[in-house]
Amino acid sequence: MACRGAHILWSVLGLAACGALAVRGDDWPGWRGPARSGKSAETGLLKTWPVGGPALLWKASGIGKGFSSVAVVKGTVYTTGDVGGDLKISALDDTGRILWQQIQGPAFTASHGGARSTPVVDGNRIYLVGGSGRVTCHDAATQQLVWERELKSLGGAPGGWGYSESALIVDDKVIVTPGGSTGIVALDKRTGQDIWRGDAPCKAHYSSAIVIRDQAHALIVQGTGSGLLALDPKDGRRVWSSDFSAGNTANCPDPAYADGYLFWANGYGKGGICFKVECREGAWTFTEAWRTSDMICHHGGYVIDKGYIYGNHNAGWSCLDLKTGQPAWKNQKGVGKGSICFADGLLFLFGENGGKAGLAAASPEAFAMSGEVTVQGAGPSWAHPVVAGGRLYLRYDDSLYCFDVKGR
Repeated sequence: MACRGAHILWSVLGLAACGALAVRGDDWPGWRGPARSGKSAETGLLKTWPVGGPALLWKASGIGKGFSSVAVVKGTVYTTGDVGGDLKISALDDTGRILWQQIQGPAFTASHGGARSTPVVDGNRIYLVGGSGRVTCHDAATQQLVWERELKSLGGAPGGWGYSESALIVDDKVIVTPGGSTGIVALDKRTGQDIWRGDAPCKAHYSSAIVIRDQAHALIVQGTGSGLLALDPKDGRRVWSSDFSAGNTANCPDPAYADGYLFWANGYGKGGICFKVECREGAWTFTEAWRTSDMICHHGGYVIDKGYIYGNHNAGWSCLDLKTGQPAWKNQKGVGKGSICFADGLLFLFGENGGKAGLAAASPEAFAMSGEVTVQGAGPSWAHPVVAGGRLYLRYDDSLYCFDVKGR
């Protein structure tokens, strides 16, 4: 069967059909949202913010130190943080009250210590990769540990900043990247036992995997320290790879896919690359379309909307044509270097330094800020912003801020 025009199928209906995340339309069940694209299906949001920013609904402290973003499912907010010597999962209600905290494993205390990964909620299970390589599954109702694995016992070798990926759920599998001789592995999401180990050794870096698929065929695509890898989710067989950005200091952003194009950009001067992707009768092809130095993205990421890529470029922001790589605009300061998410035709930006967040229309015509707000914290903020249920969530250091961004 041909699979021309393959696409990421993580829509709510697609998830329900394959038995994965049973989520509501306004939920954000894990890292970079339901489609792992950084995009929310929210509509009816404020197009501009008042002076001083949108209304603050609540601020929660005590979640621990770190850079984890949030998952939001059925009104409960999940995040992680280092509290003392422990990495803890926190669950908060829609008023910001901490419902419970559960130790996942040891805190990561090496370079830039703090929680890295964002929890992924799948039904009544919470999956998390700790910075030291402990992978866990907890029951969301009882907080009991269901199973655990150690990436290092799977042949893994973490990068110098620890394990930072967020687990990917594909059907009955939990996809994680130990690196080393094992590369990428699939664990049974119910038991934690091996389903397969990939056949492509790689160096683990800091990206999280995505899935591209149509109704019949799918690929897991992951950015590693050895470049891009595409594996068959059924058996872990390598289908394709690229050595772009291999050996880079740190490859952090996830690959992004839309409209038949796969894009990946990194920092440290590397820039980005884009491939035209086709799948015919189960045979996938990746043809390099273009490269760019106009999106040098450290770890703030990018989103794709209506044929354009919007993302962090060095200390500012750029917009590139998805098919050609030509910049529609570039080097716009905005909130400075930072991270991004998309909802309702809007870009929600969160600066790495100083706690400044901003709002801008997602338009290739021009970049213009239409609101700013500042939150308090210490050190760099690397947590990505999240929009869910008409709310904007900003994680900075030990605190989580929740703003009302519904239109009036």
